Order: sequence, then structure tokens, then C-alpha cells
Amino acid sequence: MTQDDSSSVAAAPTSPPATSGPLKTVTVGDTHYTLLGTAHVSAESADDVRNLIASGSYDAVAIELCDARHHSMNNPDAMGEQDLFQVFKQGKAGMVAASLALGAFQQRIAEQSGIQPGAEMRAALDACKERKLPLLLVDRDVGITLKRIYRNVPWWQRFSLFSGLIGSVMSRQDVSKEDIEKLKEGDMLEATFNEFAAESEALYTPLIRERDRYMALRLAEEAPPGRYKNVLVVIGAGHLKGTVEHLEVPLPESPTTEREALEATPPPSKLWKAAPWLITALVLTGFVIGFSRNTELGWQLVIEWFLINGILSGGATIIALAHPVTVITTFFAAPLTSLNPTIGAGFVAAGVELYMRKPKVRDFSTLRHDVTELKGWWKNRVSRTLLVFLLATIGSAIGTWVAGFRIAGALFGSGAP
Repeated sequence: MTQDDSSSVAAAPTSPPATSGPLKTVTVGDTHYTLLGTAHVSAESADDVRNLIASGSYDAVAIELCDARHHSMNNPDAMGEQDLFQVFKQGKAGMVAASLALGAFQQRIAEQSGIQPGAEMRAALDACKERKLPLLLVDRDVGITLKRIYRNVPWWQRFSLFSGLIGSVMSRQDVSKEDIEKLKEGDMLEATFNEFAAESEALYTPLIRERDRYMALRLAEEAPPGRYKNVLVVIGAGHLKGTVEHLEVPLPESPTTEREALEATPPPSKLWKAAPWLITALVLTGFVIGFSRNTELGWQLVIEWFLINGILSGGATIIALAHPVTVITTFFAAPLTSLNPTIGAGFVAAGVELYMRKPKVRDFSTLRHDVTELKGWWKNRVSRTLLVFLLATIGSAIGTWVAGFRIAGALFGSGAP
């Protein structure tokens, strides 16, 4: 039932303060959920949150944050305090780089508008702490959302998303008024990927629809009917309609099972997992065929494989302004790691770069600021090491395909002996 129904057991908040954003109350059992649709770049939305909490009508507050973003908001240097070696070892370098790119875009929004995105969430955090109200974090982890987006979209669209992130970092133009307005209707992820989300169901589902459902399930877990009388739910206006719809219908008796399913990262296809091993087998088979025909051809194939992989991967680290030792090591390592799917050229390159140029305390302390400018990615040792990893990986991947086609052409082309 909704706020217009009169059969509710608990008393709904009476005469709530006027708000600039939409307000909707859904009653489930003995509990009233008052959902406030906010604009994430808006001083008015932050004032709405403060005024509603100050009214004393609510005994709990739920907000559109996950544990990671909550920790980051309370500890702005959290990103830079991560163990970089473990980041590379666990395959999280791409996610960290994406988070830094999103943070850079967010900082540009703040500098242009004079308002830090998520100010209304900060207002909720401060007001709950002041009034000693329970604070419920109901959004899905941003890393999981990014992974589900990556797995859900076609491979060709992944390149477009990556290009969009890079473009947001490289561009120094002011963010358009239209983009800021879109941000007011959604959140940072939606603003960044809005161009694609509007046209792609595969992107829209994990980015928006799943999160609407997820937040409703989290409310059912953290604030089930009867635990609190009146719960204020602070979410982006773009999520208001979907979350309300989920709350207005019976939720599962055990919401945890469905919530955990929405947190699972879809595994890569079996073909995608097998591809590196298949490529290795084909290349080694090519070497065997080459040597079986004549020794000269065999060595030609090996030398071409070595040079193409080494030059492209090592050259890519030069673009990242890697240490000379890193460049040389990558040149020799890439041809070997390309034949070993268990370790990548990027991991080797980043490990050597960390050894040769260990980030200093100031690199971590200035990381968030440095990455707001393109040159800052090369200036800061933390972000530069991420660039070394990413570019070495991309260079090695390109080298593998180019060298692979060269081998195939030499063995099966019209001029093959």
C-alpha cells in the first residue's frame, strides 16, 4: 500500500518538510518507507535530507551507498592505501583504474558546479551520527556493478565503455550543463555511461534495473516490516520509481538468496577461458611445423614472435614513461608470458616498476587530485604504475594476435614452402 492508504498500523510521518525532490511513502506491514529522490549534484537535495532527518519523524535512515563508497567517503585516501602488488596479483588493476577515472570525473563536476557529488549522502551520514540514528547502506558494491556491466555487455561495447572512461579523463573541457542535469537525475555511474545505457538493455539491466531490485531487497533485510516504524530512504531520483515498484509488491520471504545472486559475478564463457590456452597451443604447433619444414623457417617464426611481442609490449610501457629497466624487462618477458596464460606481461611490468620506483607517501596522499588531470596519471607513481600494467597488457595482447597471424601467413600463405 502507499501513502494514500489509511489502513496502516504505524503512523506515517506527519506533515514532512517541503522538499525539492520527489517524496514517496510505501507502507509494508507496520513500517513506513519514505523514499526521497535526490539529485546527486544539488545543494537543495542535501538540505532536503537535513530537514527531513531534523524533523524527528524517522527512526532509521537508508542511503544509496555501499560499504566501499561509505568507507571512501569517510576516508578519502582509501584508494591510495591499497597494496598495489596485491591489486595486480588479484586482477583488480582494471577496476582500480576505472574507479580513479570515475573519481576524476566526479572531481571535475565538483570544481565546475561548486558542489561535491553525493553531498546529500554526506548530509545523511552527518545527521545520523549527530542524532544517533541507525544508518543502513543499501546499494550494491560499485565494483560488483562494474563487473556485472563488463560481463553483461557484448565484447565490442566493452571497448566503447573503456574509451568513454579514458575520454572523460583526457578531456579538459567543462562538463556540459546537459551532463550535469543527467547527473541530477541519476548517479555517477549513470552519468558516465548514460550515452550507452539509453541504447543498451545489456547495460541498463546491471546499471539501473538490478540496483533498484537490490536496494529493495536490502531494505527487506536491514529494515524488515516491524523493526522500525518510519524509515527514510535517500536514493537518486532515477532509482525512485523502480525501487518503489519493488517495495509495493510482496518481496521474497528470504531476500538474502536473491540479493546474493545479484552480487555474483557472471563467469566468463568457457570459450573465453579456453582462448589463451588455445592460442598457446596453436603458436607452439606453428613453431613445430616450421622447424619440421626447415630449421631456417622455424627460427624465423620464433624471432618474429619474440620481436613483435617484445616491441609492442615494451613500447607500450615507454608510452607510460616506465623505468628503463621495466621497459627492457617487459621486452624480454612479453614473448614468454604470451605463451603462459597463468601470468601476464602487465603483471611482470608492474612488479618491476614497483621495485624500481616504489610509490612514496606523497603519491598516495595526492593520488585523488593528480588523476583529475591527464598529465597527473604520469606524474603520480601510483597511477603511472597502473598505466604500465594496462598498457603492457594491451601491447602484449596486440602483439600476440599480430605475431599469430604472421606465423599463420608464413606457414599457410600462398608463398609458404
